[in-house]
Amino acid sequence: MVVRGLWRRAGVLATLLGGALVGAGIATPPAAGAAGRAPAAVAAPKARAVAPGVGYRVLDVPSSRGTARVHLLSVDLGDQRVSAGLLYPGVVAARAPLSALADGAGAVAGVNGDFFNLSEAQHPGVPATGAPVGPAVAGGKALKAAVPRGQRFGPALPPGTNTRMVLGVDGGGKARLGELALTGEVRAADGRLPLGGLNQYALPVGSVGVFTSHWGTVSRLRATCGTDTDRGAPCSSETYEVRVRGGRVVGVADAPGAGAIAAGTHVLVGREAGARWLRGLAVGDLVQVRYGLVPVGAEPGVSFRFAVGGYPVLRGGQPLAGMDAATAAVRSAAGVADGGQRLLLLALDGGPEFRTGLTVVELAELLRELGASDGINLDGGGSSTLVARADGATAVRVLNRPSGGAERAVPNGIGVFVRP
Repeated sequence: MVVRGLWRRAGVLATLLGGALVGAGIATPPAAGAAGRAPAAVAAPKARAVAPGVGYRVLDVPSSRGTARVHLLSVDLGDQRVSAGLLYPGVVAARAPLSALADGAGAVAGVNGDFFNLSEAQHPGVPATGAPVGPAVAGGKALKAAVPRGQRFGPALPPGTNTRMVLGVDGGGKARLGELALTGEVRAADGRLPLGGLNQYALPVGSVGVFTSHWGTVSRLRATCGTDTDRGAPCSSETYEVRVRGGRVVGVADAPGAGAIAAGTHVLVGREAGARWLRGLAVGDLVQVRYGLVPVGAEPGVSFRFAVGGYPVLRGGQPLAGMDAATAAVRSAAGVADGGQRLLLLALDGGPEFRTGLTVVELAELLRELGASDGINLDGGGSSTLVARADGATAVRVLNRPSGGAERAVPNGIGVFVRP
């Protein structure tokens, strides 16, 4: 029998043997730890194999506020049959329940993903896009880049981090934390301009962003609202849109539009200085658009097969400094263990008796106790959802209880796939 993965913590030993998760040493919950630190997780009496290389377990984490119940998937990426990928509705600016995303993609399990543009109460008449905050990569293709820091939704980021942080799987099949930056430009006869955005709901002030068929049908107006430091600031009064197909300008407009974008067409949206630059283009002009996402600070040759944005909480086995140790909530997270060979996916239970949740500091400590070296906090609250197949079923079911009482539609998630 081959040992595929190992979890160790105080009073608990759970070993993934031959693809089946077996619990042992289940102990009485220890007393709550020091403020801001999650005490050792204690196994609740539920553990099973989802599929070869994928195990599911329920853990209870006591704290001074009560008990948080953790629904945990351990994914053995060292098994050649097992992989992870981005779950999303086919376009960036759309949402669907996680269970529908998983079943539609054929995933055996998954957890919800990035924070997203949920509402626009501060901009009356501007539709919320549902688009995520951070970068997204699916099947090795860049879907979107990150919004400016001041435009993000979610808890305040730790010092030294930014909206470009992602968790994903690299070209070698290993899970890793990273940072993906947008690179690209618009080139015309009169010069060139660096791109400030790719399929994102907020563009930097004074920039030009590109929207592609991956965006969807939602209005692009939201991209010109707010500022780099204030999400609620008014929408820009100076905008312009240029449509490019086959390397030539085929249409212009004074305001961002809506509707599907055909494959091979690029829609350029500018605000302030970016809008003024675009106004220099006319129908028939030659225009080249180039864009991509590049890893920052990674070793040469690193690429991502898939990536999802999130709030980094653990790097090199250490919780990040400056994180909130006071605000507890129902949360989802993903962690990298065993040198990237194992991916941990978890969501807290949102049932009334467990709704006190964990702080991000406690979450980081929990990931570390579970063996993760790196980890991110994903969208939480009503979005926290973990799904998996059970007992040979061909469809997933929700295993935690969402705090809103039912699944919330989300823009993306992390899916787990197992080849026959």
